[in-house]
Amino acid sequence: MRLQQRLMEEMKAAMRAKDTVALESLRAIKSALLLAQTETGSGTELSEEEEIKLIQRLVKQRKDSAVIYTEQGREDLAEPELAQAAVIEKFLPEQLSEEDIEMVVAQIIDAEGATGMKDMGKVMGLASKEMAGKADGKTISNIVKKKLSS
Repeated sequence: MRLQQRLMEEMKAAMRAKDTVALESLRAIKSALLLAQTETGSGTELSEEEEIKLIQRLVKQRKDSAVIYTEQGREDLAEPELAQAAVIEKFLPEQLSEEDIEMVVAQIIDAEGATGMKDMGKVMGLASKEMAGKADGKTISNIVKKKLSS
């Protein structure tokens, strides 16, 4: 099922359940999708890869906002952001565990013969491409740094 169809079904369910957090989150996804489609000018649907990147960006925005609110002692504002991030994450493919990410990174390092931090860009590019939508870029970066520095 395409993202927009699934999104509409989820919105209907959230309206019926009077779930305002879910509805707000779903409307944010719909808005971002429509904005992205009109930016290209063609009005055509986005590819699945573009949809995943868009959803990842929305989740990251919510989590970053929650961190800032928490640092400022505003738990009342951080909680809704985290709740929205959880709703939006449902539209992402299943995320890889840290152990799985470490295995993929180790395979890439072995295949490329990477020896140190000078190879980080090459390894990050390959790892990001291979795990697109399945892992957070920050997590991948931390694991690559750890593997290349040891």
